[in-house]
Amino acid sequence: MTFNSFSFIIIFPLLFLLYYAIPARFGKGRNLFLLVVSYLLYMQWKPAYALVLMGVTVVTYLAALLLGQSRRPRLVLTLGVLLSLLPLLFFKYLNFLNEALSSLLSLAHLQFSLPGLNWAIPVGISFFTLQALGYLWDVYYKRQEVERDFLTYALFVSFFPSITSGPINKASLVIPQLKRLRPYFDYPKAVEGMRMLLWGLFMKVVVADRIAIYVDMVFSHYVNFTGMTCLVAIILFAIQIYADFAGYSLMALGVARVLGIDLTENFRRPFFATSVADLWRRWHISLFNWLKDYVYIPLGGSRCSTIRNYFNILVTFVVSGLWHGANWTYVIWGAMLGVFMCTEKAIGWQRCTGGPWVKLCRIVLTFGAFCAALIFFRMPTVMDGVGVYARIFDFSLPMSVYFDWVPNFPFTVMGITLLFLKDLRDEFFPQRFPLMLNAHAAVRWGTCLSLVVLILLTGVLDSDQFIYNQF
Repeated sequence: MTFNSFSFIIIFPLLFLLYYAIPARFGKGRNLFLLVVSYLLYMQWKPAYALVLMGVTVVTYLAALLLGQSRRPRLVLTLGVLLSLLPLLFFKYLNFLNEALSSLLSLAHLQFSLPGLNWAIPVGISFFTLQALGYLWDVYYKRQEVERDFLTYALFVSFFPSITSGPINKASLVIPQLKRLRPYFDYPKAVEGMRMLLWGLFMKVVVADRIAIYVDMVFSHYVNFTGMTCLVAIILFAIQIYADFAGYSLMALGVARVLGIDLTENFRRPFFATSVADLWRRWHISLFNWLKDYVYIPLGGSRCSTIRNYFNILVTFVVSGLWHGANWTYVIWGAMLGVFMCTEKAIGWQRCTGGPWVKLCRIVLTFGAFCAALIFFRMPTVMDGVGVYARIFDFSLPMSVYFDWVPNFPFTVMGITLLFLKDLRDEFFPQRFPLMLNAHAAVRWGTCLSLVVLILLTGVLDSDQFIYNQF
């Protein structure tokens, strides 16, 4: 059940009332209620897949308990990690590995393939698996105390605001909050959460879903459009995926905050980044931190030779690509970003400073590099990605852009403009022009009501899709 669905809009106020109807002194009662709700909402997708969620939870919980008691903790860790990864590998990567193996063997004129898997991937499996594995590794490295209360740990893994969309939370952030629930209703935090929910909904249904109408049309039939149209479409897709994922993540943070729980920030205005490294410190922050802590640093990080450091960066970004999907397009996308980051390091781009015009040029170049890699992220096959590049760089085509999308066009421009102005204000003038925070009551209510009206009048309310559900 997505946050922008009518079902959730109807159900959430009821969940909110029931949650706070349970006295805070019965903290375990509240946690039990949230756990049951989390599983019931998860089972809306496919009930049987709740067993996968429970399986990953039980394995990592027991493995963490055994780590402190075993004489061979590394073996316990290895078994726990492998058992936890099995469902992810089975559901998400079996077909990919099967095709790769068949292609490799065909080079030697051999034929062999495993039975194909046509089942749907459990929703959020990449998110809750990485979150549980992060806890297990933190316990192993003694960065996190073992959680002996299974109820608390199970809720940490399955907490419904973040299970399908992230962020990938640290146990050190969430578990203490679940164990120390506030004895009273935190009105300021709930109001802040509702504002986050409202702005996230605007980003999702007004900006992302409006852009999707144009982007999907172009890339579904890119051979019929000019290179300039494809270029505009990939720029708009960058904005779409940002508004879609950041907006949905913001809704998740808002829902959790209404319930009195703070989750990890996931986006911080990435399109104002001045380098690819800076962009990845702002984009999908929880995944970036997870990869840094559990892939990049264990490989050696930057405390090694320059060549080895570049290798570590490339491996980390290829893993990031594979996390997004079992397709060579995602591998190429991740590898391209890794090459961009290595190139930045080699030329000292990240240490380069300058005035506002230099910064603007760096922002534009960084966004351009991100869009260049994003072509493979968007297209279903490598050949389609190459085909889009061929259209963009085919200068024999007319330099025209297809804009036959009225009345979608004015609503899309309005949404992008408001999103840009909001991010511009937050990035450079955070203390000025208050609208939803630290402003007069009339301004706050006027802003919120205006957003509600815009969502109802211009939002794509019949779309319950979320791009990162597939990951």
